[in-house]
Amino acid sequence: DFLPLKCDACEQIFCTDHIAYAQHDCTSAYKKDVQVPVCPLCNTPVPVRRGEMPDVVVGEHIDRDCKSDPAQRKRKIFTNKCMKPGCKQKEMMKVICDQCHKNYCLKHRHPLDHDCSGAGRPLSKAGHAAVVRAQASSSKTVTASSSGAARPADSPSSPASARAAASQTRSTSPPAVMLQNGL
Repeated sequence: DFLPLKCDACEQIFCTDHIAYAQHDCTSAYKKDVQVPVCPLCNTPVPVRRGEMPDVVVGEHIDRDCKSDPAQRKRKIFTNKCMKPGCKQKEMMKVICDQCHKNYCLKHRHPLDHDCSGAGRPLSKAGHAAVVRAQASSSKTVTASSSGAARPADSPSSPASARAAASQTRSTSPPAVMLQNGL
C-alpha cells in the first residue's frame, strides 16, 4: 500500500516503509529529531537548540568549554617559556640548549645570547668533529708555512714565493675563525 505521507522535516512525500528519517536519509532530520549529543572527550551532554547541527555544537564545545585534557592542551599552544632572566617570550616548541639543557626562545637559543652556564664542551658531535678538522687543517698550514718560509730565504727576489708565503701566514688563523669562513 502506498499511503502518501509527508515528512515533517523535509516535507517530501514517502510511503509508510520510508517515512522514518533514517529510512529516507532525511537532510532536515536534525530539526525535528531532538537528541542530546554527548561530548566524546569529556562525556558530558551538550545542549543543542532546535535547528542547530549537533556536530557543529559539539565541535564548538570542544574548542571552548571542554574540560578534557586533550582539549585543554590544544588551547595552550605557546607554553614553553624562555629561561633567560627578563624575557617573557613563549614558544610553541621547546628549544633546549645543548650545553646548559635549559629552554629558551628563538632569540636567546644560542649560548652566547643567554650567557650559557653549561660546560665548555662542543655543541654536538658534528660541532666537535668540525673543530677537530679545523685544528688539524690549521696545524697542516702552520707546518707548511714554516717549511715555505725557509724557501723564500733562499731566493728573496722571487715575488711569487713572497705572495705564497703571505697567503699561508694569513690562513694560520684560529680554528674558530676558519670554521666561520672569516665571518
